[in-house]
Amino acid sequence: MNKHITLRDIAERMGVSSVTVSKALNDKEGVSDELKERIKQLADEMGYRINKVAKSMKEGLTYNIGVVIPERFTGQTQSFYLKVYQQISMALEPYGYDGILHILSAEDEKLLHLPRIYYDRKVDGFILLGQISKPYIEALEHMEQPKLFLDFYDEHSDIDSVTTDNFYCAYEITNYLVQQGHRKIGYVGNLYSTSSIQDRYLGYYKSLLEHRIPLNNHWIVNDRDEEGTLIDMELPEDMPTAFVCNCDRVAHLLVLKLKSQGYRVPEDCSVVGFDNDVFATLTEPHLTTVEVDTPQMAQTAVHSLLKKISSPEMRFGRVLVQGKIIYRNSVKKAGSTD
Repeated sequence: MNKHITLRDIAERMGVSSVTVSKALNDKEGVSDELKERIKQLADEMGYRINKVAKSMKEGLTYNIGVVIPERFTGQTQSFYLKVYQQISMALEPYGYDGILHILSAEDEKLLHLPRIYYDRKVDGFILLGQISKPYIEALEHMEQPKLFLDFYDEHSDIDSVTTDNFYCAYEITNYLVQQGHRKIGYVGNLYSTSSIQDRYLGYYKSLLEHRIPLNNHWIVNDRDEEGTLIDMELPEDMPTAFVCNCDRVAHLLVLKLKSQGYRVPEDCSVVGFDNDVFATLTEPHLTTVEVDTPQMAQTAVHSLLKKISSPEMRFGRVLVQGKIIYRNSVKKAGSTD
């Protein structure tokens, strides 16, 4: 059995002081990022484990982060936010932190009940993952622990946020449809449901404006109510040749709807999605979509929140993470049937 590894053991192997090792492992100032990474890597290889109980008592921290996801984003067909939670947990590990998942029930959200882990002082901060109602956001603002929104933001809140660059990515994927000759392009999503859907719509609309393509409101298809519950989509009588969907799950449902009404995808109607989640390849044909960089989003959120824990006055505002288009088979040139 390996002996208990100490800071001195790591320091002797690295040729530095125990103080330097301690600073590196606790992400303190005074050690370069390159040296911190080398020390952390060696500590991991040697099997060093921080005594969290002693560390917590000494510093007054729990070394836990609460990750709150609204219940409506965690159903059997919802995989995106649980995937992001896994990425957050992995991003926390090098800092000696654990993530505690809290599913916010619809009832608790409506009644403005804050998570029990907040009242029990079990976490040092919160990452709120997925659009939460405005009244609940107002309740969250009274929590003294540092907090951060992930994958959404709210203009009336002073809470920092990390999101995909929804506007630019939707703009780019709409540009791609225009480059394929499409000028009759619809959008699928409830514009009043989430900030992400709104920003993706605005990116779509900017592309239309730049190409002097008139906006046809009949081609804006509603996919959900304002609480986020999906509804049966109604296709317009005068169909566009392409649709930009606010997410892959909705794009998948749209393709099924189109096929049920006799349309061929992409021969009669091209469809693009957003997220590059499991629905992108469950759909036939596979979806052209925007890949969201979930590892980078998680890393950015964790780094920002831990900075706020050590310096509560620190502000980051809204941080954007870039995505990229994944080209598959759900798009054809306008008028092309081969």
